[in-house]
Formats: sequence, C-alpha cells, structure tokens
Amino acid sequence: MDGRARAPAAGTILNALATGRGAAFAIDGAETSATVSLEPGEEVIGEVAEESDADTTLIERCVALSVDRYADGHYGGTVRTESSIPMAAGLKSSSAAANATVLATCDALGVEVDRTDACLLGVRAAREAGVTVTGAFDDASASMLGGVTVTDNSRDELLSHETVDWDVLVWTPEERAFSADADVSACERIAPMAELVEELALAGRYGEAMTVNGLAFSAALGFPTEPAIEALPEVDGVSLSGTGPSVVAVGDRKALEGVREQWEARTGTTWLTTTRTAGARQG
Repeated sequence: MDGRARAPAAGTILNALATGRGAAFAIDGAETSATVSLEPGEEVIGEVAEESDADTTLIERCVALSVDRYADGHYGGTVRTESSIPMAAGLKSSSAAANATVLATCDALGVEVDRTDACLLGVRAAREAGVTVTGAFDDASASMLGGVTVTDNSRDELLSHETVDWDVLVWTPEERAFSADADVSACERIAPMAELVEELALAGRYGEAMTVNGLAFSAALGFPTEPAIEALPEVDGVSLSGTGPSVVAVGDRKALEGVREQWEARTGTTWLTTTRTAGARQG
C-alpha cells in the first residue's frame, strides 16, 4: 500500500506567537513531497532525504495518527520526505512535511479526507513532536489549502480563507532559526501590534498587515529590519517569515525584481515566485 503527496512552503502575514492568532499564505516553487509505504504491523520508520540524521518523529507521528484515524487495521511501514524548502528558515518546512505525510498516508490507504481535518492531524503530530510553539495551524492551513488563511491556533479554528494571486520575493540568509527556540515572552510583549495585524488581515489588508508584523517581530526576535526597509518603497507588503530568518515580500513583479537586486547583495539566497492557490495535493 503506497501513497504520495506534496505540500508547498508558506510565508507569514501574522505570527501567532504573540496572541495565538496567525495568518499565512502558500508559496509556489518550493515544496515537500512524502512517500508512504504501509504494511500490517505497528512500527513506522521515517527518513528525511536531505539530512540522514534528521529527527523523524514528526513524520512518523503523522503516519501513526493518520492510520489510527482512517484505517480499520493496524499498519506500520516507512515514510520518506524530500524537500526543496530550507529547514528552520521560517518557510514552514515542518508544516509542509506534516501535510504531505498525512495526505500520502491517506493516499496509501485509499481514503478521501477533508483537507482541514487532515491538516489538523498534522498539527497534532507537530505538537506531540515538540516542533511548534503555537500549534502551527496558521502555517499548516495555508500550505494545505493554498491562498491566505487566518486562524485561531488556540482553538484550532479557521477564521478566514481567501484565494490570492501575488508575485512573491523570498530572501533566506544562511543562518537557521528553529521555531521551538523562539523567545515567546518577547513576542507576547508586542501583542497590541499583533492585534492590529489581525484586524488588518481579517479586513483583507494583507500587505499592510505583513509590514506591521514584520517590523514588530523582527524587533522582538532580534532580526535586522534593513531588508524590509529596503523593500518598503516598492512593495505592497514585506515581513519576517515565521520566527525567521527568511524575509518575504509581495507586490508588482517588476518592483520585486528591483528589490531582488538589493537583497542579492546580502549573504544568502533569493527567489522570485508566486502564491499557490491549490495547496497540498496527493499523487
């Protein structure tokens, strides 16, 4: 019983660390694929293609929880992920891996699933694996459903889901920042700014929401604001993505190309892409 699925990266509009409410959008051009092979048994063995000694607890829990939820019998097996999303870069690599693994397991089982329910299984696995502070429903729902999602992570509630068609610029420096290591107390101190970002996002003013979020959370988490300042005159919105270190900007493609020239002078990688409306998919 074999199954495959893939899920895209995502960028941040509102970081959920301050208030438990977050917003994100799916990004095309980088994704994680999962291959699951099931057989009768209990043990699940995971493998991450890019890193032979990576912690595989998350993807193994995704398989186990999916089998418990959707299968009549007991199955174990193997799961292997392969990703073009840089790990610990703020681009939702863990959420994409969880989404892809849950859908691949369901593909192997031959069951149709509600995408939001499948997403929440991956969120539960992330919490049990200890790879998220906020519950990651905002990031996971954007990757799973595509477009923009706004969520209440404390209640696992989807507040808004909208299809968007944007050009996107991403800059990822060489450093890495794990979400579980983020300074939550520093982020909670900027809750008034997060509440403002939430209001803007729920009103559909995503670009302004991103920019306020980016400046506030860059300060709280100790990341430089210079990349955002460089982009601000030209773009619709720019933000630190997740707990960093990546920065994402949206706007007119020609304007983003100009910003890209500035960001490429910095150490790291840049890529120009678009939003993804389809979200995760099986097969």
